[in-house]
Amino acid sequence: MMLKLEHIYKWVSSGGRRIFLLNDLNLEVREGEFLSIMGPSGSGKSTLLNVIAMLDDFQEGNYYFEEEAIHELKAKKRTEIFNQNIGFIFQAYHLLDDLTVYENIETPLLYKKVKSSERKALVADILDRFNIVGKKDLFPHQLSGGQQQLVGIARALIIKPKLILADEPTGNLNSKQSDEIMQLFHDLNKEGVTIIQATHSESNVTYGSRTIHLLDGSIQKS
Repeated sequence: MMLKLEHIYKWVSSGGRRIFLLNDLNLEVREGEFLSIMGPSGSGKSTLLNVIAMLDDFQEGNYYFEEEAIHELKAKKRTEIFNQNIGFIFQAYHLLDDLTVYENIETPLLYKKVKSSERKALVADILDRFNIVGKKDLFPHQLSGGQQQLVGIARALIIKPKLILADEPTGNLNSKQSDEIMQLFHDLNKEGVTIIQATHSESNVTYGSRTIHLLDGSIQKS
């Protein structure tokens, strides 16, 4: 089992009452799965991905990642596990404005303490794979939304993660780019990478092996 969430509750307090973002959520994801999470805006898809990525805390429940009890770990250890294992493709890119495309893509390798010569080779390879070699010295504000999305995806894949979390991964891409990215995910999944995508796209869902539906922070029984 790659990860297991048990009775996860996450809420924010507003005017003395709790608004639940995740409400008694239970989920198991096996290694090698390609899971799609669907649901209307505000249903908790992004929150769930952030919790799985260990970027967001939760108030109640247990979270196990490869048998490790994440809910018992300090923030530093959680960050370490994230950096070593997880590639996150954010809906809003989250590129670092003051770094070039090359430096943005290289950043996760620095966290992973990869040697300089190996970093150069890996970045060159992925720039080539995404046809963005010509953009490597540009800054994020000089790129279109679609180009920023591609850089975000390249950055997530550079560490060869065990788990890819993708929040609306093709939201800003044209249909040709979308198909290429989904095909890439499909190929990576065939190689054994576990993928969890949050998506509104019915066509993106067809690439996955299982779909769950979220509503009001809970998984709907199918």
